[in-house]
Amino acid sequence: MLVEAVLFDLDGTLADTARDLAFALNEQRRLHGLPPLPFEAIRPVASHGARGLLALGFDLRPDTPEFAAMRSEFLELYGRHLCDQTVLFPGMEETLAALERRGLRWGVVTNKPARFTLPLLHALGLASRAACIVSGDTTANAKPHPEPLLEAARQLVLPSRNCLYVGDAQRDVAAARAAGMPALVARYGYLAAEDEPTAWGALGLIDTPADLLHWLA
Repeated sequence: MLVEAVLFDLDGTLADTARDLAFALNEQRRLHGLPPLPFEAIRPVASHGARGLLALGFDLRPDTPEFAAMRSEFLELYGRHLCDQTVLFPGMEETLAALERRGLRWGVVTNKPARFTLPLLHALGLASRAACIVSGDTTANAKPHPEPLLEAARQLVLPSRNCLYVGDAQRDVAAARAAGMPALVARYGYLAAEDEPTAWGALGLIDTPADLLHWLA
């Protein structure tokens, strides 16, 4: 396996965004007269975006009449607290620095809309270091469709087989496999108790960001 670039999912893989997402959801519940949910209940859903969080917090689905308005309200609340408590996962900064020392480019492929992705990466000091940034609305289709990963490979001018994708959700692996790209599962991310990442078809699983370097040794 010749890896010339590493691509990361954002929420639950590159950065620990769950506390800011949880705050926005509980603030929205407060506005609607509901008690807060424990963080432990919200964290496993944080990778699933507004759709997953609204399902958890309000039992709403995209075909529910109130969904669109509630999604807009949630995103507005989240946008006000985009990087209050968000940090890189422990060891991620060192891992990115090690990739850069090795001459390996790295980028971000996320389903998060660009209006949140770019300010968040700037706040974390990563926007200028990433070789490519593909957000949820960069392409016509989001993961699990392969198009975002293929777009990242196009921007890097690399065959998809020479990029390695790291994510914490089944859709990340599904998108990578459909794009012909090897994938690793970030087991330190937002996996739920019922998730079975060993069955997703990834190349392997990592328990810390530093474990990625062993796969690239």
